[in-house]
Amino acid sequence: MFHVKQSDFDVLVIGGGHAGSDAAHAAARMGARTALITLRKETIGVMSCNPAIGGLGKGHLVREIDAMDGVMAKVADRAGIQFRLLNRRKGPAVQGPRAQADRKIYRETMFGILSNTPNLSIIAGEAADLIEVEGRISGVRLADGSELKAHAVVLTTGTFLNGLIHIGDVSKPGGRMGDHPSVKLAERLHSYALPLGRLKTGTPARLDGRTIDWDSLESQPGDDDPTLFSFASKGPFVRQISCGITHTNEETHDIIRENLDRSAMYGGHIDGVGPRYCPSIEDKIVRFADKTSHQVFLEPEGLDDPTVYPNGISTSLPVDVQEAYIRSMKGLENVSIFQAGYAIEYDYVDPRALRLTLELKDHPGLFLAGQINGTTGYEEAAAQGMVAGLNAARSAQGKEPVVFSRTNSYIGVMIDDLTTRGVTEPYRMFTSRAEFRLSLRADNADQRLTPLAIELGCASEERENLFASKMEKLESGKARLEGMTYTPREINNAGIKVNQDGARRSAYDLLAFPDFTFETLLNLDPTLEEIEPDIRRQLERDGLYAKYIARQEKDAEALRRDEGQAIPDDFDFSSLDGLSNELKLKLDLAKPETLGQAGRVEGMTPAALTLILAKLRRAKRIAVGS
Repeated sequence: MFHVKQSDFDVLVIGGGHAGSDAAHAAARMGARTALITLRKETIGVMSCNPAIGGLGKGHLVREIDAMDGVMAKVADRAGIQFRLLNRRKGPAVQGPRAQADRKIYRETMFGILSNTPNLSIIAGEAADLIEVEGRISGVRLADGSELKAHAVVLTTGTFLNGLIHIGDVSKPGGRMGDHPSVKLAERLHSYALPLGRLKTGTPARLDGRTIDWDSLESQPGDDDPTLFSFASKGPFVRQISCGITHTNEETHDIIRENLDRSAMYGGHIDGVGPRYCPSIEDKIVRFADKTSHQVFLEPEGLDDPTVYPNGISTSLPVDVQEAYIRSMKGLENVSIFQAGYAIEYDYVDPRALRLTLELKDHPGLFLAGQINGTTGYEEAAAQGMVAGLNAARSAQGKEPVVFSRTNSYIGVMIDDLTTRGVTEPYRMFTSRAEFRLSLRADNADQRLTPLAIELGCASEERENLFASKMEKLESGKARLEGMTYTPREINNAGIKVNQDGARRSAYDLLAFPDFTFETLLNLDPTLEEIEPDIRRQLERDGLYAKYIARQEKDAEALRRDEGQAIPDDFDFSSLDGLSNELKLKLDLAKPETLGQAGRVEGMTPAALTLILAKLRRAKRIAVGS
């Protein structure tokens, strides 16, 4: 029996996955007395699916977590065994850092950081029920009967809510392979009459790397100049490795086609909707029937672990079929399989039931983060966890909530998308989702968000000093470049072609020219070599996008004005003449908190938005008059 003194905590976090880890860390560094409840301490920070962090859009989220002094980026850097910057040939706005991670190092590092975080206790136990007092969620009841009281609870159940694992026609309860599902908590959420649904995700078989013919395969090394996640990291911490690449072939596809009826998904055993952008191998064969081959990345799971993750062939086919189609691929002819791939189906809550703070609208004190909100991926989960943890702590401290905007972060884009539009499939972050992606770059996440972290009090002194030093160097470098002006003749004499229009241009202005780099400026003034390489790169990126960002800022300011128009919880959309019944129903369901959110409800028109704004202003005048 585990006993804890009643009312010991400000914030309780349920679940030690990626959402729970960053939620607990965020609440604790805000000074809130925090407890992380997890089934087993050794599963904190476990990478349940692929051994990788980041990517396009996802890497932006990790950088933003780090800018707020969160934990995922630091752990990923410590565990990174291969770093690659995706879209390197494209502009900085759509480049995304990605890392292969050593699972063991990642898990041990996460546990080490959380174990040594002030204000944070780790409790091994099963959260079986929620405690509600006078309409507010105020604690957790453990399976052993212990009760933990708190001002706020953050629920990060991942795939555990009524989790069901499928391999072929065999199904069994499970939150992930080897762990029991969370049934009692699922029953409690059902009793709240929340809008619930079912989603699914999948994972491929795990292979024995010692039985792979690596010499016959193409090798994929990491970058020579690794791009890490944390702004505090200077370089890799452990030995770097290469991945292998193989491909499916016509024999592979034939085996899968002949056995589609034995797949859990195509055999009708799964009700949940899977991620469209990360399809199973069965999906790929059906949806892309004209393709005769698909690339498969063979990703080692650790430096001292023979396990290999074959990225690209997640499945719910029976074990014998998995063995046959995997061994049909080059280099895998004699491979041994450690663990079969499987699909997992689980409950989620329609995120339109949430506020922008990730607190449930109808159940104050209960915050949700991660896959329970209909998202997929470690990065989306950790970002939500951080937001929920920050707001749970601020709620406990009686402070105003912190809301991330579409104009300042990918985190804001994601949460606005979720709470306004909901999901029809597991939500995954992409750069294309952000209207202001030229300014929301991975490289400037700290410039955008670290001032907020400092203002909120969730940035360490070390982070503050690091950021202040960087900004001082950037501002000094920018001022120096803006003070250096040249005539078109001087610029051309340095080997840089510009229009002979007589206009003097600053060195900073020149960075916006196509194919113009900081190194080109050295032809004009070799003393610029004094500026540190990292600062040069940042000045180069900032200068490249300066004019575009100035234009975007006008649009962003207009959006911020819309978002500033709050819509009361009791606003009656049904009483508005001129709105279609369909739109009234959508607005009642979405319950937008701001005019900006209302504008993004599907089917919204400028005329309908004007009607809502008029009623808001009328209500404000009446309130002022009274």
